[in-house]
Amino acid sequence: MMINTDVVIVGTGVAGLFAALHLPRDQKIVMITKADLESSDSFLAQGGICVLRDENDYESFMEDTLKAGHYENRKESVDIMIRDSQSVIAELLTYGVQFHKELGADGKETLAYTREGGHSKARILYYEDITGKEITSRLLTAVKALPNVTLYEYTTMTDLLVEDNTCCGVLAIQNDSKEEIMIRAHDTILATGGIGGLYEHSTNFPHLTGDAITLAKKYDIALEHLDYVQIHPTTLYSDKPGRRFLISESLRGEGAVLLNSKMERFTDEVQPRDVVTKAIHAEMAREGSQHVWLSAVNIPAEEIHSHFPNIYEHCLNEGYDITKEPIPVVPAQHYFMGGIWVDSDSRTSMPNLYAVGETSCNGVHGANRLASNSLLESLVFARRAAKAIQNKE
Repeated sequence: MMINTDVVIVGTGVAGLFAALHLPRDQKIVMITKADLESSDSFLAQGGICVLRDENDYESFMEDTLKAGHYENRKESVDIMIRDSQSVIAELLTYGVQFHKELGADGKETLAYTREGGHSKARILYYEDITGKEITSRLLTAVKALPNVTLYEYTTMTDLLVEDNTCCGVLAIQNDSKEEIMIRAHDTILATGGIGGLYEHSTNFPHLTGDAITLAKKYDIALEHLDYVQIHPTTLYSDKPGRRFLISESLRGEGAVLLNSKMERFTDEVQPRDVVTKAIHAEMAREGSQHVWLSAVNIPAEEIHSHFPNIYEHCLNEGYDITKEPIPVVPAQHYFMGGIWVDSDSRTSMPNLYAVGETSCNGVHGANRLASNSLLESLVFARRAAKAIQNKE
């Protein structure tokens, strides 16, 4: 089967969806995804999305991001992300995205902020503990309503179409029928997500196996920091195979503490993720254990039920009531900071080829991503990719 289109987008997470929403309505867009539309890691994001509170927050937001990234970040990219954060949030609100609110001093409702590891202050907007699902589902609904977008589920990219070292689209195959599809496009956006499917223990969907990275290697497209892989410190321990259930950093941000087998606290829980992960691994090695414990019993039960209902229900189904007892947790692969090198407009080193979201490396995260910067970074640089394509016309 042959399809001719203006833009093909590979992936239907927040990055792919936001790019589609910012492309001109007179352009034909084809979006393909390897599984169903909801099986992107964007739907799994629990904690929230960062935003610049006000101008006084800029320096600390920048420093927190750089410090978490071991100062290996591309500072220009961090600046873009921070400066664009407020407009991205404003736009999400127009799509009906809900964030938790609280009563201000004047008795009026205002957006509520929480804090997570590595942040010097509360600057994270959230919706219960399913912020990613709330944002992504709203964007997906908006994209489905666009007459210029055609969505193909269970369709796997197998190759790039390349002529004279210029990308001309992608080859794909329908998972069930095995029919090959040639999708020719003026511009191609890779939004294929992370690499968690390559790991035995990961919080990612298993079908996310770094397909775009593999093709970039094939065509000598510039890559960067492929060894920068983040391990999340707290996933629910299980001896069952399959994807690990994430225990959001927000839980620690709200006061949950890490304990060893003697129920002794052994680290500061709101340090950057790699620091906490290292402390947990050291404690597990010292004790010869397969996990440590996370206790949220000091957090009021009503807050657990309102802020973390998904975590509460999942743990309850596994036999743990987090309002009354600690849960076993262990680090697992979570995020990929490296990927396909892109400039500040998400252009790769190959003409007419863009990369956004976790498969790209624009330098925002450096060597270790700061909590809740992933959704924001994906949205900011997906919008820039769409604008760069539009400005070529």
